Amino acid sequence: MNFFVTQHIVINSLKIDGITNSSVCQIGSAGIIKPLSKLYNTGGFTEPAPPAGPLPQAVSEEFVPLVPLVEPSRITPRMSLRRR
Repeated sequence: MNFFVTQHIVINSLKIDGITNSSVCQIGSAGIIKPLSKLYNTGGFTEPAPPAGPLPQAVSEEFVPLVPLVEPSRITPRMSLRRR
């Protein structure tokens, strides 16, 4: 049995609180989503990594991420997410 779906999707706002390596964000219908995961040794490492030490302690109460983050860009009302 075949299904034919005609869609018109308008997204005014989309907030994603978290994302992982296996995250999927689907908008609309999809016949099949095939998972794919690839792991590459791009550094040419031949031995396991040494055990992790204790996390550094922050001096202030302010949250400091372990990975440097970029300030998120803002979508202005003039921008449109619609495909033309």
